[in-house]
Amino acid sequence: MLDATARSGGTATVLPRTAATELAIATPSATVPAVALRRTARWGRLLFSPWARFSLLVALLVGAVSTVLLFEPQRLLADGWPPQLSGAAAVVMFAVAYGLCTVAFVPRPILNIAAGALFGSQLGLASALAGTVLGAGIAFGLGRILGQDALRPLLRHRWLKSADGQLSRHGFRSMLAARLFPGVPFWAANYCASVSRMGYLPFLLATALGSIPNTAAYAVAGARASSPTSPAFLIAMACIAIPALVGAVLAWRKRHHLRAR
Repeated sequence: MLDATARSGGTATVLPRTAATELAIATPSATVPAVALRRTARWGRLLFSPWARFSLLVALLVGAVSTVLLFEPQRLLADGWPPQLSGAAAVVMFAVAYGLCTVAFVPRPILNIAAGALFGSQLGLASALAGTVLGAGIAFGLGRILGQDALRPLLRHRWLKSADGQLSRHGFRSMLAARLFPGVPFWAANYCASVSRMGYLPFLLATALGSIPNTAAYAVAGARASSPTSPAFLIAMACIAIPALVGAVLAWRKRHHLRAR
């Protein structure tokens, strides 16, 4: 009887201890998901922070430039387009390659001349213009998603504020002028517009309309490069030089206007 009572009493005293032990073990394990969620949220805020996204943009651009330097697309001017690609497929492929190359800071004049030399004046203009709009759209989207939040707080200089205000309030008109009168590099105009509050559609429309004259002139020059004394080639070179000169004069006058502010 004593043994049974002792066993019974022992059981009665052991059970609360066991329950307490299980509760003590269960309590920390219940907090593990909350800690994991807080850590996940903290890492999420870090990964999607403005400067993390801007770092991703820089890494993408460095990778694009490295790819261009590795594959050397300028060899198309010397070697010609691959013979297995012809017709509409070649024009589309060139337009896509053109757009990606502009994102990687390849100068558009070289690509425009290549388009004219490979496809002639009309198809060269069509492929180069499509590539221009595609490359501008990609650069604008990358800059808007990955760079705007990080760079907008840095717009403290007077010139930067003035340019940002001009693009934000008069985006279509400003971008159209920048495309018509080449003075600002193509990639710089793309990323400046993406940091501003300019709309996506006005940016693309102004790019398409403003790039037609200059792109056509380079395409014709590339198509007529074998006969540099022909009237078409000379007119194309004049259409390239005159807007550049007018753009330089306007930029000089605008510089004095910004200083006066």
